[in-house]
Amino acid sequence: MSISLEDVSMLLKIPVTGKVVAVENFARHTDESRSDAIKLVLKLLGVSIEDAEEEVNISKGLTVRKCWLKSRWCPKAGARNTTYPPVECTARAYLLYLLSCTLFADKNGSRVSLALLKLLKDLDDVGKYAWGAAALAYLYRHLGSATRLQVSQIAGYLTLLEGWVYEHFKLGLAIPNAKYMDYVQHRVCIWVQRDETVMNQDKVGSIRRTLDGLRPSEVTWDPYVNHWENGVVHAMAFYGGTPKYMDVVEPYHPERILRQFGHVQSIPDPPYRPLEAHRGPYALKYSVKYGFQTDNWERWRNHLLAPELCTLESARQMASDVVNFLSGRSFGPTTSTTTPTTATGATDTSLLLPKRP
Repeated sequence: MSISLEDVSMLLKIPVTGKVVAVENFARHTDESRSDAIKLVLKLLGVSIEDAEEEVNISKGLTVRKCWLKSRWCPKAGARNTTYPPVECTARAYLLYLLSCTLFADKNGSRVSLALLKLLKDLDDVGKYAWGAAALAYLYRHLGSATRLQVSQIAGYLTLLEGWVYEHFKLGLAIPNAKYMDYVQHRVCIWVQRDETVMNQDKVGSIRRTLDGLRPSEVTWDPYVNHWENGVVHAMAFYGGTPKYMDVVEPYHPERILRQFGHVQSIPDPPYRPLEAHRGPYALKYSVKYGFQTDNWERWRNHLLAPELCTLESARQMASDVVNFLSGRSFGPTTSTTTPTTATGATDTSLLLPKRP
């Protein structure tokens, strides 16, 4: 299982198709790049040349501080004056702050890249970007680095990850939002935020044991089946390619999670091979680079899964093939190695079948 573009679309209601969220040649820290950064802040945020120079110098180049954004545009945070830039500049500042705190939150938590600001230059174009796909690529990358030794934090939009867990696994952790209004609020608003910020090890162990003990029949494979528009999954969910955010490119394999779309899981093709990969035990040495084809992204409808892969026929036989295929290719439970069995002790293949839409 994995977070899919369908999950992003359903939970957050943000675009998963559109222009690539990327700015070329914006990662070099030079005197020239600092000069360009000052001009960018001056033009797009509407501050004085003195303020722009001071902030870029303090931030050392291609970022601005979130506290600076708040002090300039949020009176409750102690704004230094009551004179505000034009509405367009204020909108950019708000979006810049919002994106850096949600979809593209990093471990630093105090700065935001000006590459994002450059994408906000034309406010009429903001809604044309594939923000959802970019957020998924960014989260994928940080989920990968979070598996390294000594990593205690994770970046990305964790509200998306949390919502995905609540949708697919009924672990008794979710707190329902009694005021939630279907078709009015984003689906992720169906739950309220938990108060606890740190979970003790005993509870973590309990959750792990619960996950290990789940049978396939106890997983909600297609939680959005009653919300699919015209009974059909968003077509982009079946795109086989590499979503991108800035210089982060990650593979997306819908053929490996067909059961989440209400289909039978068939044996998938081999995964995309990275151009470069350094997956050592430590996060600082974690580096993976995948290729990105702009034409493929722009013509995504030509790169959807073949219809024959999305079938409901011969479910048991295909499920059995997949079980044999996965044997030795995936991690087992951390607390138990038993296989679900029937009363007679035989493997219960019915537990391996997907829910039908």
